[in-house]
Amino acid sequence: MENFYNNISLKSSKLVANAYSTSFSLGIKALHKDLHEPIYAIYGFVRLADEIVDSFHSHDKEKLLLEFEKDTYKAIEEKISLNPILNSFQLVVNQYDIDHALIDKFLMSMKMDLNLKDYKDEDYKTYIFGSAETVGLMCLKVFCEGDEKEYLRLKDSAQKLGSSFQKINFLRDFKSDYYDLNRIYFPELSIKDFNDENKVKIESEIEKEFQESLIGIKQLPKKARFGVYLAYTYYYSLLKKIQKLPAKEILTKRIRISNTKKYLLCIKCIVKYKLGLI
Repeated sequence: MENFYNNISLKSSKLVANAYSTSFSLGIKALHKDLHEPIYAIYGFVRLADEIVDSFHSHDKEKLLLEFEKDTYKAIEEKISLNPILNSFQLVVNQYDIDHALIDKFLMSMKMDLNLKDYKDEDYKTYIFGSAETVGLMCLKVFCEGDEKEYLRLKDSAQKLGSSFQKINFLRDFKSDYYDLNRIYFPELSIKDFNDENKVKIESEIEKEFQESLIGIKQLPKKARFGVYLAYTYYYSLLKKIQKLPAKEILTKRIRISNTKKYLLCIKCIVKYKLGLI
């Protein structure tokens, strides 16, 4: 019966991923089947924490996050949780020996979302490491399947990719972050200072990280390479779309890539992969 419950828990994490993110769901599906469940489990954990700080406005979010943190470590220690999302996460943490320090840093960034509204440069770096780079490193642990040497070799690229994804999210969600959540993540930047010049600087920083991360993507274990490259391609396409827009337009709407465009990109990635270009 325990195996049955674990399977239900893993399916719950998959349900969360499919409901919240088309891009990541397609990217996960493009991984080798052995990697599907653990990556869904990581995504479900991250999504649940993010939902607490971004959506549950009529509740005591600080209390909920503290309970979530306590329940997370209890699940990992006891190797069971009646919360199916945390149960699937603990399975992955324990199986792949994910460093608890990565979980600490991730949850620290979630706490920053509860209180910090104006980010200084150091806050910005701390937040990006905790909210995005740690997630990339958790996934890399799964991709390397116990090969610590491989993990250390690819660690920097995984952090760069996580960072670039997060910064694109900041640009994409600039409007809702500011008007709905009263947050601006980019350091020492007010909404009145967000102009085309500042936008180009941010985009150049992201572009550089993308190019650096691509080197590591091409060296990933075969089971992970295509799926990660597909997610990379989606986000890079989103960056290109954002680059074509003036700063004032970023402040008025959320920029998206249509599902049709995503499927076309998927086909292009498949062709590249078959030709050995990835």
